[in-house]
Amino acid sequence: MREQVTEARRIVVKVGSSSLTTAAGGLDAQRVDALVDALARCSAEVVLVSSGAIAAGLAPLGLSRRPRDLATQQAAASVGQGLLMRAYNDAFAQHQRVVGQVLLTVDDVTRRVHYRNAYRTLRRLLDLRAIPVVNENDTVATEEIRFGDNDRLAALVASLVHADLLVLLSDVDGLYTGDPSLPTSTAVTDVRSPDDLRHINVKRPGKAGVGTGGMVTKVEAARIATTSGIPVVLTSAPNAKAALAGEPVGTLFHRQRERPQARLFWLAHATSPRGRLHLDAGAVQAVIQRHASLLPAGITAVDGRFAAGDPVDLVDVGGVPVARGLVNYDATELPPLLGRSTGELAKALGPAYEREVVHRDDLVLL
Repeated sequence: MREQVTEARRIVVKVGSSSLTTAAGGLDAQRVDALVDALARCSAEVVLVSSGAIAAGLAPLGLSRRPRDLATQQAAASVGQGLLMRAYNDAFAQHQRVVGQVLLTVDDVTRRVHYRNAYRTLRRLLDLRAIPVVNENDTVATEEIRFGDNDRLAALVASLVHADLLVLLSDVDGLYTGDPSLPTSTAVTDVRSPDDLRHINVKRPGKAGVGTGGMVTKVEAARIATTSGIPVVLTSAPNAKAALAGEPVGTLFHRQRERPQARLFWLAHATSPRGRLHLDAGAVQAVIQRHASLLPAGITAVDGRFAAGDPVDLVDVGGVPVARGLVNYDATELPPLLGRSTGELAKALGPAYEREVVHRDDLVLL
């Protein structure tokens, strides 16, 4: 038995569209009931991150496949979201459990005020023994503010609610070294470090054609969660009951480190950079090895449009991001300051300029 599972007190479970629906028939009641039965029997607190709203809306609208344009996706989501929640409500009611719908956009986990409010809502639902059912707010999200897939959303929610475990349910029963349909591919039962993934080809889409994820997004979600101190089990939806019982099904991604400060996790994984600061070799060394603040003298160029307080990437001489931080200057302020010491700037421009571009407390290594 897996102790990481049996000892978990709060679990986030993510289920994909292909595990709940078909493009031709909308929601599959038997699949929904089987999933709910497994979740309702789990002794831990459970947060369910569920795809399926768009897929559930296809058949009622007479659509044969997932639309590519955003407006039709949003129309399908507005029809399917109600159907999805009704299915969950009816299924959980059979176990005397109440569900609560929580629709999130990227703003809800990237803006600190929204982030805290989302936590309070989810925490209160759990306190009241309700099952939060989380989904991206597909009916209003635009391309610029979408998570892109619910695997990433699930990893961020797992960190948000301080979960002890993330379970990713898919149409594949685990991670394989290649295409699972090929006899040369073998199952991977444990991933203990990034080195275990070097020989694995995960560039394979889902089979049902109704989702947006795939193994790539699940491995990335596992990386986000495990670097936040949260182990991950990846398996198929029919294995949900066994997985939640701690049986060794699917793939276990072991946590990579202890749980970091919530603020630094938020900065690294729940924000999108508004610009880039190019660092010279000395500044890169100071930031990475000495964990120093970033000063104007170490910056060679500035890209992007950002304001003070926005997240920006710090990139090395090759253009590779090495850190992310909250900048203390607007993009238009920085160019005249580059390459100059804070003492020189304070003398020439006043004491307000004797400050870091990015303070070390507002910086996280990538």
